[in-house]
Amino acid sequence: MIQSVIDFILHIDQHLEYFINTYGYWIYAILFLIIFVETGVVVMPFLPGDSLLFAAGMLAAQPNELNVWVVIVLLLIAAVSGDSLNYSIGKRFGMKVTQVKIFGKQFVQQEHIDKTHSFYEKYGSKTIVIARFVPIVRTLAPFVAGIGRMSYKTFITYNVLGAILWVVGVTLIGYFLGNIPIVKENFSKVVIGIIIVSILPIVYEFIKEKFFNKEVS
Repeated sequence: MIQSVIDFILHIDQHLEYFINTYGYWIYAILFLIIFVETGVVVMPFLPGDSLLFAAGMLAAQPNELNVWVVIVLLLIAAVSGDSLNYSIGKRFGMKVTQVKIFGKQFVQQEHIDKTHSFYEKYGSKTIVIARFVPIVRTLAPFVAGIGRMSYKTFITYNVLGAILWVVGVTLIGYFLGNIPIVKENFSKVVIGIIIVSILPIVYEFIKEKFFNKEVS
């Protein structure tokens, strides 16, 4: 299953083209569902987010593929409603949800929850916006906000702002850069680059906590 997920993420452009050719306009529902589940179900942090938006934008730039504005509007709705669902799950069920196992494996690790808490300690409510660009934390941030009973008015404000920056920004980057030959021919490398850039904040926090804090103490 892990290998299938990795293959899907690295070659998501090919998979989306297959979906378009096979399911036609249902591709919009598929895109909506993936983003909604990735942001809205706390036990699904491994689904593609950034790479999916980039690939959708790239395909939208090609004739007779996707309409970029339909993609943006639908995925904005998916991202906002997904985070709202995750917030509600955290507020209603709390940490019990993290004990759910899929195929015998507990997907939400305590270390991921702790890392998300550290984001909140540093950035406060703005974590909802920043987390949009960080895999795993993106899925856990609204859940942790619900557990902490953040004001829903505050949450929805940052939720909408983060969704606009994330969906519109990454999709349009794919739209304008995706048809450049070097990008198109090296899509899997571009995806790896996107993932590396996305996790840099986590790596930075880890190094800072592991080494610099020790020196201070």
